[in-house]
Amino acid sequence: MSDRIKILGTEVLHQSKYTLKNVTYTEGDEDKKLTREVYDRGDAAAILLYNKEAKTVVLTKQFRLPSFLNGNPRGVLIEACAGMLDQDDAEGCARREAEEETGYRVQAVQHAFDAYTSPGAVTEVIHCFVAEYTPGMKVSKGGGLAQEGEAIELLEPTLDAALHMITTGEIKDAKTIMLLQYAKLQNLA
Repeated sequence: MSDRIKILGTEVLHQSKYTLKNVTYTEGDEDKKLTREVYDRGDAAAILLYNKEAKTVVLTKQFRLPSFLNGNPRGVLIEACAGMLDQDDAEGCARREAEEETGYRVQAVQHAFDAYTSPGAVTEVIHCFVAEYTPGMKVSKGGGLAQEGEAIELLEPTLDAALHMITTGEIKDAKTIMLLQYAKLQNLA
């Protein structure tokens, strides 16, 4: 397929923290030009912490402006902890976010899968991980970084309760849904 794609031009429409581009290309038929807006925000990592013995997972609850703007009255989402890679590798980012957001310093981190978040318009790939946690791994209260405007509440439901939250609509975040289903399929909690 890639030998059929020819990029004709790229125009930066906006650049701030991330970059919005207008890309013109052909796909096979060089007479037919296509134009798409592409949002390049870099890649991210997410991690679902699970406790096999207690059959629980750690989730975060926080305000998300896009969710609010899209009609979620409170704008609050329940999620697996995650963050942008910045200068980290994916596993390093997952470890960092787990500690910042949940307060747990996890040991063995396992790569679960990678997924495009919204491949029709966004370049972001989210690298998803799981890690077992125990109460002894708690090194801080978590809650995120104040300097990043994070005010994160922690939840610790059973895996089955978290999966039920998908069916009730309490959990609507795609990465979290995928990670919870992965945890169930792998019998992690």
